[in-house]
Amino acid sequence: MNSLTPPDMGIVRDTLHQRIATHLRELLTQGTLKPGSKLNERELCEMLRVSRTPLREAIRLLAAEGLVVLEPGRGAFALALSDADIAHTFDVVASLEGLAGALAAKHITDEELAELRALQFEMEAAFERRDLPTYYRLNAQVHDLVSEAARNPVLRDTWKQVNSRMHTLRFRSNQDETKWANALREHAQILAALQKRDAVAVRQLLESHLHRKRDAVLESRSAAQTA
Repeated sequence: MNSLTPPDMGIVRDTLHQRIATHLRELLTQGTLKPGSKLNERELCEMLRVSRTPLREAIRLLAAEGLVVLEPGRGAFALALSDADIAHTFDVVASLEGLAGALAAKHITDEELAELRALQFEMEAAFERRDLPTYYRLNAQVHDLVSEAARNPVLRDTWKQVNSRMHTLRFRSNQDETKWANALREHAQILAALQKRDAVAVRQLLESHLHRKRDAVLESRSAAQTA
């Protein structure tokens, strides 16, 4: 057994367990695999139409990224973060993205700016359709491109490791339509500052953007707990 549903998931050059890991990340991001829930190997094998060996390799990969917790004798569980964990991690991501943005303002190419403009246009279209999964995928590409444009491999690797823990929370923070619209407007402001190559403005905008994400996530968690 070596298939994966949907069949076009991933990139041809990826190994099977990497493609499985990509799909599992999406399940975690979209909340299909809820924080703290156990990853049932039998159910996941049936869902993805794969055998247990590559699935376990994918789970170990996600554990190394901090998205999954392996408990001896109990199995694998989706990462569950406390409010303090969330606040601290968002603060770190905000600092990392702010620095990446400042460096990107100096090093970003015209081709990368064109790609960011195209992604902004697509995000606006996704918002008009109220297509949150597509919007989030595009949003993640924007932040990844800014990280790449910083031209600092140590910063990029650190950002990728810390940011991977926040994927699910960043996705859910836009489920309030007003906050979603505000986030889209902030992205337009970040793009404008990058086009002006204003490092100070890009850094400030990205840090504020992430701090508002942090506050929105903590607010929604508090509301859910008191509901």
